[in-house]
Amino acid sequence: MLHWLQEYLQTDLGWHVPAVFGYTSTRVIMAALTSLLFSLFAGPYFIRKLFELKIGQPIREMEGFLLGDLHKSKKNTPTMGGILMIASMLLSLLLWMDLKSVFTLILLLTTLILGLLGGYDDYLKLRYKNSKGLSARKKLIVQVLWALCIAAYLQIPSISNCFEVPVIKEFFSDVKLGQTLTLKDYSSRLYVPFFKEPIYIFSGIGLLFMWAFYAFVIVGSSNAVNLTDGLDGLATGLCMFVAGALGTFAFLANNQDLAHYLNILYVEGSGEIAIYMAAMCGACLGFLWFNCHPAQLFMGDIGSLTLGGVLGVTAVLLKREFFLGLVGAIFVVEALSVILQVMSYKLRDKKRIFLCAPLHHHFEYKGWPESKVVIRFWIIGLLLALIGLASIKFQ
Repeated sequence: MLHWLQEYLQTDLGWHVPAVFGYTSTRVIMAALTSLLFSLFAGPYFIRKLFELKIGQPIREMEGFLLGDLHKSKKNTPTMGGILMIASMLLSLLLWMDLKSVFTLILLLTTLILGLLGGYDDYLKLRYKNSKGLSARKKLIVQVLWALCIAAYLQIPSISNCFEVPVIKEFFSDVKLGQTLTLKDYSSRLYVPFFKEPIYIFSGIGLLFMWAFYAFVIVGSSNAVNLTDGLDGLATGLCMFVAGALGTFAFLANNQDLAHYLNILYVEGSGEIAIYMAAMCGACLGFLWFNCHPAQLFMGDIGSLTLGGVLGVTAVLLKREFFLGLVGAIFVVEALSVILQVMSYKLRDKKRIFLCAPLHHHFEYKGWPESKVVIRFWIIGLLLALIGLASIKFQ
């Protein structure tokens, strides 16, 4: 909104407005500060309100259930803190992003749709005792449908032409001006870290694979973050690292000279994605003030499903799906641990691979203190983010 206001004052009214507020780098910094400060100052009031409404985290307590004993102190801790995170991110979006950008629209709708989905899931768990919330099938249907909407924008020209179509250029060493790609050509390419050229370009019937791939990335990312959100601050810190890595890539892709130098795609307007990733980093950092051990506030499904979905959509828009898999490898491993545990239990006569799944609970069962599990996972997550950023230069 402030970006639009600056253009209006300067172009239409002829007022002198400092150019610094129009720079993407400035808006990235301001978005992070806005979401961080909003979370910090609104957090105490928000927590008090949740206490008044008795919106507390239920803890499964069963005889012989070790996890229930380990986490019994968390019972009735306020949950649905994702509302605070979403509010701070949307405030930054409204203030600092270009509201006419198609990337802004997609990220806004992703946040709202998945936020409503996660919020309703949390509501059912709190409203009805022993409820597990929405069924996995219903959540999956909503997530897949939205992922297919994004795929339709990328793959069907008659739909994408109804919105803004960004200029996209692919640079090679012998083409200084770059080769301009259509949105469909752009979305048909498959890139992996450490390789500057696409490993495969799909066409014809093969494009259907990309639709399924986009759905897999977005749905998988959303649910993987949800599964990781089991210890104080764990998912919050990891999301901050992943958002920082994706935001850095989006910022670099927004500059033709940097994109040419680094052999990455130039994506016009991707700076808006960088701004939203900065807003997510600020929101996570502010939320971590209340979510660190011992947590005063949990994000709930409204937070984890939304953050994971936004990260997945960002990776798809930037064509860095495998980059997300690298910098967010802990999310991948956490999700795989659950899948393997369930398969082993069903196919191996109730034998388990892990003491408990997701993986972070396995280490709790082995006797690791919760704070040690979280900090060690953070260290690995930071290392993965740095490797991901290094891959941009090494390709």
